[in-house]
Amino acid sequence: MKLCKLEDIVGNEKLARPIMTSNYQELLAAGTILKPEYIPKIIQLGITEVFIEDDRLSPEQVVILREDVEDIFREKVRSVLERHIYNDNSELEELTKTADGIISNILENDDLVEQIYDIQERSADIYEHSISVCSLAVLIAIKRKIDKTRIHDLGVACLFHDIGLRYLDFDYSNQIISEMDEKKIIEYHKHPAYAYSALEKEDWISKSAKNMILQHHERLDGSGYPLHVREFEPEAEILQICDAFDEMICGIGCKRARVYEAVEYMKVSKGVLYDEDVVNTLLDFTAVYPAGTVVVLNTNEMGIVIKQNKQFPERPVLRIIKNAKGEMLEEDRICDLVEIKNVYIEKVLL
Repeated sequence: MKLCKLEDIVGNEKLARPIMTSNYQELLAAGTILKPEYIPKIIQLGITEVFIEDDRLSPEQVVILREDVEDIFREKVRSVLERHIYNDNSELEELTKTADGIISNILENDDLVEQIYDIQERSADIYEHSISVCSLAVLIAIKRKIDKTRIHDLGVACLFHDIGLRYLDFDYSNQIISEMDEKKIIEYHKHPAYAYSALEKEDWISKSAKNMILQHHERLDGSGYPLHVREFEPEAEILQICDAFDEMICGIGCKRARVYEAVEYMKVSKGVLYDEDVVNTLLDFTAVYPAGTVVVLNTNEMGIVIKQNKQFPERPVLRIIKNAKGEMLEEDRICDLVEIKNVYIEKVLL
């Protein structure tokens, strides 16, 4: 992708990054074709530059699930859960096959151990969230050499962990729950119990998976909910961590955060709220600055992350798009932060 001044756009270019307001509201999604009539309206909003798709040095995103595969799984979860009515579970068993499908797809990745993954910020869609949490949790479980039966139970628990949110009648997306009125806080804190109760009598889901669902918001120090316990299913610790991390980057029950902010939160919380070893496993394969992230360096230059450096998730490879004077570069210039020791990322723009 490349950064272009809107005055140089003629129309029909494809957006490589969404156009956002100053408070992160999406105006136009990535992939939108910029019709000529859009351009003056965008300029009126005070937006002067946009990112458009460009084949030269496009970001090399490494994902846990291919986009087309993830779409299939997400729509399956959506179609089943949207038809679900409390205690009418006739179709829910279908999703155990979806969990196995996710596990199989991840196991097919021959480079599983060495990869750094570009986990992207998203909107607060609970079905996409469930797929993302499942993918992260399964990857952690495989890396930690957990037994396949227990990985299956973990995957199933991940797909159902937030089914209780469907019984809430208020908006929790991009909202800080602790700042809501007391009635909503109490109701939100019940959603793990709602999910557990809905599945409690089902014999196709293991007791261990049910407990993980109930315990996914519990914490090591007892500050979680709904039971405030300190001991739980071993795999529940994986679900807790993946859920908390993904909630932050898509804004479920909290204000949406950048990936690097979620990474910092997990670092300071490990050993206090979350199991330290599990957090370390997550951070080992998570790109702090996913491919496509636009950053400002300590040199005042602007760059786009184009790929990751294995073993150094905080020091990716960049394509410099603006010099220190704020002038766009006509020629490609690559900056590998592993090779250039005195240059570092100072700020994330997009």
